[in-house]
Amino acid sequence: MTAQSKADGIGDARSLQLLIDAIVDYAIFMIDLDGVVRSWNSGAVRLKGYSADEIIGKSFSVFYTPEDRANGFPQRALQIARESGRFASEGWRVRKDGSHFWALVVLDAIRDEDGELIGFAKVTRDITERQQAHEDLLQSERRYRQLIEAVVDYAIFQLDAQGNITTWNPGAQRIKGYAPDEIIGKHFSQFYTPGDLELGIPKHALAEAAEKGRFEAEGWRVRKDGTKFWASVVIDRIKDDAGNLVGFAKVTRDITERRVAQEQLREVQEQLVASQKLEAVGQLSGGIAHDFNNLLMIVTGNLETAERHARQLGGNANLQRALAHAKRGAQRAAALTSRLLAFSRRQPLDPKPLNLNNFLNALQEFLQRTLGERIEVQTVGSAGLWLIEIDTNHLESAIVNLAINARDAMPDGGKLTVEAVNISADEWYCRLNPEIVPGQYVVLSVTDTGAGMSEDTLNHAFEPFFTTKEAGQGTGLGLSQVYGFVKQSGGHVKIYSEVGQGTTIKMYFPRYHGTSAPLSDEPEEPFPEGDKLEAILVVEDDADLRTYVADVLRNLNYKVIAASSAQSALTILMQDEPSIDLMLTDVVMPGINGRELGKRAAQIRPGLKVLYMTGYSSNAVVHQGRLDEGVDLVEKPVSQAKLALRVRQLLDRR
Repeated sequence: MTAQSKADGIGDARSLQLLIDAIVDYAIFMIDLDGVVRSWNSGAVRLKGYSADEIIGKSFSVFYTPEDRANGFPQRALQIARESGRFASEGWRVRKDGSHFWALVVLDAIRDEDGELIGFAKVTRDITERQQAHEDLLQSERRYRQLIEAVVDYAIFQLDAQGNITTWNPGAQRIKGYAPDEIIGKHFSQFYTPGDLELGIPKHALAEAAEKGRFEAEGWRVRKDGTKFWASVVIDRIKDDAGNLVGFAKVTRDITERRVAQEQLREVQEQLVASQKLEAVGQLSGGIAHDFNNLLMIVTGNLETAERHARQLGGNANLQRALAHAKRGAQRAAALTSRLLAFSRRQPLDPKPLNLNNFLNALQEFLQRTLGERIEVQTVGSAGLWLIEIDTNHLESAIVNLAINARDAMPDGGKLTVEAVNISADEWYCRLNPEIVPGQYVVLSVTDTGAGMSEDTLNHAFEPFFTTKEAGQGTGLGLSQVYGFVKQSGGHVKIYSEVGQGTTIKMYFPRYHGTSAPLSDEPEEPFPEGDKLEAILVVEDDADLRTYVADVLRNLNYKVIAASSAQSALTILMQDEPSIDLMLTDVVMPGINGRELGKRAAQIRPGLKVLYMTGYSSNAVVHQGRLDEGVDLVEKPVSQAKLALRVRQLLDRR
């Protein structure tokens, strides 16, 4: 070798060393066959903390952790590099100050020109930050998986781009019933109902999620056991870094309970709307009945007077027959207004304790005669039936109305069953029927085997004047009268019906906790008159009716003073004269109503007897269907005979 060649070689070695020393991000050094460090670059100084004179001549195993040294890891690394020419790994390494770093290590075998192994080149890089980022990612994935695995109220799983299931969390197993090995790899469409499958809903859901990024819906889904649940479903699109669709994330929640609650709330709201509608119609009906009763009282009263005069005159049979027909028509009109008052809950009731077992026993024969032989009537009581407090006459009228409706629904004959049972209405039932409060009730059911009602008919059944019968065959007030009576009695009424399956109407009456009392009827008395010395103050705002009532009482030999308003009546009462034995007053009047007038009259003239007249109580003398204690009342239109009797009874009362 020439001097020039030697000089070139020395220059090349010097350049290589300068290059290696310039690299500060990598520790680059040589070790001999025994693993002793023979060279040391500036990157090694920076990375491992040792200066060249501190480490050259020492074993490279000093960089390994005690655990790795105890396991012989440095020796295995040299052996692999010796045999295969290269060894690469990652792991923890130790600096001079004892701190650890995660290292990427490459150990290459070095051979001379003859191929003889003379040592190893070792390159180490600190990749702690990269490893930490990787660990953070793994930890994040572990936490995410733990989160997903901990969620049991949501089915959270992944689909591939074709809709096949690739993951499955415990929530999915709980909600849908499949174990992971039963469902992973299957298509998610098997959760859908046959109807949804026919409509292509699963395919549409994936298409919308792929196009828009998300699909949301609610609907019925099917569990493994075939049962259905109402599901809230969200499908989100998953893309890779290049923006390519790789699958979908699907979240499903069982919201059946919420749907049931919403349905129940909707039904309750509909019931409340229907109830409010009926209440509004009832207010209107009651007002109409009030005015109509005033007119009817004038009509029927004058017809009675005309009948009496015609009989006294005698002879004209046609006139008497015409008056009788007119009177019957007026009485039918009065019956209609009575039903309107029942619907509007403005009729005065006289409730008494009643045992329905006894009532039903007496009712069966009457209903059988009323309905005819083609209808089989059965009344069924119950052992230990609770008492109720009810107006027996109005209850009987309500049942007769229902029985006649049932007969009309069974033109070819059938069976009518009237049954009474005890029930306790709990919070759940009352939540579904907001018009009833929890408690004990006696349910009186009237069931027929007739044609039944359509849903539309059911929705209007309690409305006044609604009827499915032909013109002239019914007034449409039967069920509305029942509705008003039951409500006014503090109860609740429901209809259960299906076309072709018959109808059941259930009336719920609150249990009465007192004891039963015998019913007493007032004895009939002859047409009583006054003695021309007794004075009656008549207070009525309707001029025609006031004139009529005054004339009737004068014809009965009473002295009559008439007043058109409560204010006028009070003015008369405050004077010393005339003497007044009884005040007959309307209840509903402008300004001061009749009830208030009666209270003030009692203060002005203690002991004054007061008889009220009403065609519409407006809660002045009747509250919750009960006549106020100490109140005497006649209902318009009242016949002359009944008016005479009530006036006489009150005047004769001590």
